Amino acid sequence: MRENTVRSIWARGGVVLNGWLSIPSSFSAEVMAHQGFDSLVIDMQHGLIDYQTAVTLLQAISTTPVIPLARVPWNDPAHLMKIHDAGAYGVICPMVNDRAQAEALVQACKYPPLGVRSFGPVRASIYAGADYAKNANNDLIVMPMIETAEALENLDDILTTPGVDAVYVGPADLSLSLGYEPGVDKTEPAVVKAQKTIAAACKRHGVVAGIHTGTPEYALKMIEDGYRFVTVATDFRLLAAQAASAVSAVRKRLPAGEPAAS
Repeated sequence: MRENTVRSIWARGGVVLNGWLSIPSSFSAEVMAHQGFDSLVIDMQHGLIDYQTAVTLLQAISTTPVIPLARVPWNDPAHLMKIHDAGAYGVICPMVNDRAQAEALVQACKYPPLGVRSFGPVRASIYAGADYAKNANNDLIVMPMIETAEALENLDDILTTPGVDAVYVGPADLSLSLGYEPGVDKTEPAVVKAQKTIAAACKRHGVVAGIHTGTPEYALKMIEDGYRFVTVATDFRLLAAQAASAVSAVRKRLPAGEPAAS
């Protein structure tokens, strides 16, 4: 089976630098895959990507060694099984609030006897190799999201669920749940404390802590706090920021009296 290098990095005690795909374009996914990320997550929850488009993104990513992951729309076996069959090497699942939900997530991601995943890895066996079925239970990554006050209360139960490899902090929903404005790169003491609590609990239970960030500076701060799966912005935000920067740089140097817009 094709090596899951995300697991290899974690096994060495390293940090996985992850990119995030929200744009429904195989070309933009291919471009992102050539920029040096360790993994890329296809966002099927809040991104603009449906299943068929996700397959084309997986194909684009496979032109590189980058590990393809997906955030599914919900903790639904149909979504979980189908994106695995397409070749995702792991899933991030939103709004997992207790152990029962974490167990249901694991069950849908694992073949019997560890779970109830139905067999039919149509593209996965091509991408991963002929021995995919034999190794999938051990190699694919199961990552529930921690993004509510309820999940914080049940954190130890979620982290000790067999088959949970990592958790992923959604700062926007976590902030909303704690009574603050949604967003990333949070500075409110209660949200910062929650993020530190999650990282410490993950270390205690031998589970990888992951988080979504908006800037390289905040990503580095989260790594210092113990996070070992860190997303730096998203494809559309990186595109928008670079485009805005280029336009601004030219407009500032236009000759006096030159119209600012065509």
